[in-house]
Amino acid sequence: MAENGASEKRATARPSDRPEGTPCWVEAQLSDVEAGRRFYGELFGWTFEETTESLRASLDGEPVAGLVRKTDGRMPTVWTVYFHTPDARALAGRIREAGGQVVTPPHEVGDLGTSALAADPEGAVFALWEPDGHPGFGRRHEPGTFAWAELYARDTDAANAFYGDLFRDALFGPDADPDFGRAPVSGVFPAEMPPHFLVHFLVRDVEAALGTVARLGGRVRVPPFETSYGRAAVVSDGQGASFALLQR
Repeated sequence: MAENGASEKRATARPSDRPEGTPCWVEAQLSDVEAGRRFYGELFGWTFEETTESLRASLDGEPVAGLVRKTDGRMPTVWTVYFHTPDARALAGRIREAGGQVVTPPHEVGDLGTSALAADPEGAVFALWEPDGHPGFGRRHEPGTFAWAELYARDTDAANAFYGDLFRDALFGPDADPDFGRAPVSGVFPAEMPPHFLVHFLVRDVEAALGTVARLGGRVRVPPFETSYGRAAVVSDGQGASFALLQR
């Protein structure tokens, strides 16, 4: 996506006003959220507000991400992307009809909104968000904020069909400017890697950010490589949650 006036407008637009299927929030599920606070606070300049079950990260006073404490050690340590929907229960039904799975049925999260966890037919996990008190990102497409979500799939044609049917307006409508793409797993990862979404955060300088990741106890999983949407590298925090750094 080009860096221009349109992208600046997108950075401040509320996701609740955008088509169904727009990425509207990201959350990391961590065993130690305080360690996450230190890692991401220094890496991206985030500040944090404590909520009942999580830390909400902000940049310049606007919400950008969440760190959630795992309640079960068997849960994966991952970043999860949430897709906006005006009706989580209806979308969950369409996911089932299309061959996907609803892992956690739609449920209210206090007065913030309605959430659900789902998986596509290949098993890639994503979340749904029907906003109420919490619309999602206050900032995005800026350094230190969400920039892109890439689905690494085994069958990209099947993935395009599945998500195209679910999120047609967001991906292909007249005002479409999608924030996620689809690519083969084998293009970046070992062939045995399961299909998954990879959350990308924008940085000014990938190499400099990689140095900070290493200093903070994280790891470089995939060295910098070129993509159609910028220069990226895959890293993980000190607890193993993987994400990408993106330099446009």
